[in-house]
Amino acid sequence: MKKAIIAMSGGVDSSVAALLTRESGDDCIGATMKLFQNEDAGISREKTCCSVDDIEDARRVCFKTGIPFYVFNFTERFRKEVMERFVESYKKGWTPNPCIDCNRYLKFDQLLHRMKETGRDYIVTGHYARTGFDEKRGRYYLKKALDPAKDQSYVLYTLTQEQLSHVKFPLGELKKEEVREIARQNGFVNARKRDSQDICFVPDGDYTAFIERFSGDRPVPGNFVDKNGNILGQHEGITHYTIGQRRGLRLPAKSHIYVLQICPDTNQVVLGSNEELFSRNLTAGEVNLISCDSLKEPVRVSAKIRYKHVEQPALAWQTEDGKLHVRFDEPQRAITKGQAVVLYNGDEVLGGGVIESTEA
Repeated sequence: MKKAIIAMSGGVDSSVAALLTRESGDDCIGATMKLFQNEDAGISREKTCCSVDDIEDARRVCFKTGIPFYVFNFTERFRKEVMERFVESYKKGWTPNPCIDCNRYLKFDQLLHRMKETGRDYIVTGHYARTGFDEKRGRYYLKKALDPAKDQSYVLYTLTQEQLSHVKFPLGELKKEEVREIARQNGFVNARKRDSQDICFVPDGDYTAFIERFSGDRPVPGNFVDKNGNILGQHEGITHYTIGQRRGLRLPAKSHIYVLQICPDTNQVVLGSNEELFSRNLTAGEVNLISCDSLKEPVRVSAKIRYKHVEQPALAWQTEDGKLHVRFDEPQRAITKGQAVVLYNGDEVLGGGVIESTEA
């Protein structure tokens, strides 16, 4: 019998993952990670992960399934590795994905350390993805979930071989409606609980207000300019904008205009046409490869440049400095610094990195 630690968010997915692990016969404990203080996010009490309600939902599920339950306080680490990174990314004109950082630095780093400290063998989460071990290659792999509508492999590309050897995703073979039915049949209080759509520490979706509260820095107005440097009007501060944005610019225009570039050094936001948003090439850093150690030679892949992006055919390779270069067969719209590019070979994740620059 192996010993598992289940990451419990209070949602239906992690609850069913806990039940399935318990039914497998392994020794289980449930753990909710307390990630932030409400005052850090500027909220008193919200229906978001880490709320009192979510912790109680997780506790009730563990009680019902006969699993001991714990709450681990990771607030300091979350503040440094997720919230501070989020704020600094926006300040330099990037658009980050904090869920990826949470997976990288909390769920599969801090929780992995806690797993080892408590004598557990592996971590279970409610992610929709699949893992396994390829005997021929001698490597663990990460694959898409069978349910394409719920697949979360994109936000898991940072997993290392060591981490993959201690991780299980019981929902990878299931559809969401099957998961909810299992929860309903077992009388879970969260069987119909809606999926969280917002960043947990910005439940109202107002990123700029959060950044101001968290950092104490007020947005500095500057100029909207075109690609030739001509001033088009005044913006409200660069943290208000992201690449490809059209709404909220508050500028009169004869045709639709979009954010093409954010320039923190000059405090300018460059605007232009939709056609000018397209580019074929990108360079990414903070690279993690799963299926191999490196991409010394160009390989054919399909690549995603954001979570909801439909992956597109491309060529990918690494240079001597370790940077990942991706050249799409066709230009892609609004490739954005700070987002992740994730590479696939069929349903297998090859790896990915954080987008640092783009070229036509």
